[in-house]
Amino acid sequence: MRSILIRWLIIGLAFAVTAWLLNGVTISGGLWGYVWVSALFGIVNVILGSILRLISLPLTIITLGLFLIVINAVLLEITDAITSDLTINSFFWDAIWASIIMSIATVILEYAFDAVSAR
Repeated sequence: MRSILIRWLIIGLAFAVTAWLLNGVTISGGLWGYVWVSALFGIVNVILGSILRLISLPLTIITLGLFLIVINAVLLEITDAITSDLTINSFFWDAIWASIIMSIATVILEYAFDAVSAR
């Protein structure tokens, strides 16, 4: 249970970093907006993300994994369509860049949390 909450916190922080760096991505609702968007993105990622990754596996292999950026951008757009707390202006630039930034921020934050918890 603790690892799920830490993962949820990391995704929320990654959304905060992404919204801070990109003008085309905004999250409204304050702290609870980040909590809601990260929870909803996690649910969308688990349900639809698994299906999309499985369907696009050949294309992902051909592009050496770069197509996963597009899949994550699609998942961000789906989350944007479901909730009014997340706003992404355009798919091509903002969602793709948000996907890249969120991936990098998540890796860095997971590494930081692992380093802190190891002490």
